[in-house]
Amino acid sequence: MKEPKTLARTRGIALRVTADFVLVQAAMFIALTVAGVYSQVAGGYSPREYLNALRSYHLLVFTPLSLVFPLFYSLGGLYTRARSWTSPSRLWRGAVCAALSAGVVLLAGRLVPGSPGLPRSAALVFALLVIVAAPGVRLVKDTLFEEDSRSGSGPETVLVVGGAGYIGSILVRKLLQRKYRVRVLDNLIYGDSAIRDVLGHPRLEFQKGDCRNIKDVVKAMAGVRSVVHLAAIVGDPACDQDHQTAREINYAATRMMIEVAKGEKVGRFVFASSCSVYGASDEVMTEISEPCPISLYAATKVDSEEALLAAESETFHPTILRFATIFGLSPRPRFDLVVNLLTAKARQEGLITIFNGEQWRPFLHVHDAAEAIARVLGAPVELVGGEIYNIGDQRLNYTLTNISELIRTVFPRTRVEHMENTDRRSYRVSFDKVHSQLGFECSRDVKAGILELKQAFDEGAIVDYKHPLYSNVKYLEKHGTPRHNDETGAQVMAALANKPSSSRAAAAVA
Repeated sequence: MKEPKTLARTRGIALRVTADFVLVQAAMFIALTVAGVYSQVAGGYSPREYLNALRSYHLLVFTPLSLVFPLFYSLGGLYTRARSWTSPSRLWRGAVCAALSAGVVLLAGRLVPGSPGLPRSAALVFALLVIVAAPGVRLVKDTLFEEDSRSGSGPETVLVVGGAGYIGSILVRKLLQRKYRVRVLDNLIYGDSAIRDVLGHPRLEFQKGDCRNIKDVVKAMAGVRSVVHLAAIVGDPACDQDHQTAREINYAATRMMIEVAKGEKVGRFVFASSCSVYGASDEVMTEISEPCPISLYAATKVDSEEALLAAESETFHPTILRFATIFGLSPRPRFDLVVNLLTAKARQEGLITIFNGEQWRPFLHVHDAAEAIARVLGAPVELVGGEIYNIGDQRLNYTLTNISELIRTVFPRTRVEHMENTDRRSYRVSFDKVHSQLGFECSRDVKAGILELKQAFDEGAIVDYKHPLYSNVKYLEKHGTPRHNDETGAQVMAALANKPSSSRAAAAVA
């Protein structure tokens, strides 16, 4: 599959380069025509001789120099990353790349020995034309073709499985802002408060259901071409509450959804994985590093990844997103995440405990996690299909001691206790791939996340961070893991959960 994907990507880039090169030549032709007309009106020059000189400039000087345009456009990411950017960002960067290219070409044209140079009037017209053309053609393409190309009859419908959760509740809002139609499948184990205010949106369809129930999944995927799978028992302690249910929701349901998705002709399938699949390592981990899960949660993620990539075909394109350790405020707040929990303790109690402070972790704000998913959905399928991306930012690789120091900059009176325990997970992660291919960078750092949590406490939006609703493991301890609503579904899940994942999962929890 990789060779056809590469060829298709190369062909697409070649077409875009050719189109831009033709536009630049057309802009210069128009500019020279304007200059010729102006010279004839102003007088003082022989129009024929003047036009001959300008024609020589175009052919002998400008045409070779105009190769600067595709070079600068390429360096600016317009051929490799632009379709994953938001429209304002794409238009702005197109204009900036065009302006820089025009400036370089016009200046270099004056320095070429024997060059007649370009009149100021022609230079001004040319610069304005290319600065408008570069973003303009992309805007026209977005306006005329992008929405209809998704489904053939209007905005694409994206199914978000787990759309009422910590990441999903933010992603749903982002997709609605991007003019998608959104369908949410969620069993509302933690309630509907995170999406209650958008349930009446005209482009949102909500379906209460279980991702383990084949009838619910078939109904949810009908007519959908893109699926985002966020549903999971998240975190090591929560998975340890009930190993069987964790395997079913985190792995068996994925296997079942793959078959339903292929049957419903779903083209894109974006899967939320985790950087915890890397386990413990002193190396900087990349997407080609060997996963080494040391928990049931991580093992189920690796097994789901393998099932998805094995199912890739010409019509089914899975994308794996390995998220860094997430933090930050969401419509469904969580305080079982290290940054959020330590911030709450510092704010409410003035004391935090750091276990194994020299351990490394990559961190990622929950809004940036949702943004990464939206970027993947907007990127060319030939670019992201069948790929694994670490989602995060090099700048957010921290030790746990570093995190405590950041918290103390916001809460300077906080006391910090350092202790050791048996959790030896430590890993640093490279995010070069997602940055180079999709132009993704985190917009919020850890300190920004700490400050927004502080504000939520100060304004009374959060009162008791210890409430079970804010912690997956506490909630499951109190209410139990979600039960099956269908006996057939229970049998299907039991069969799928005990297939290939069992050996890896058993090793991870041994």
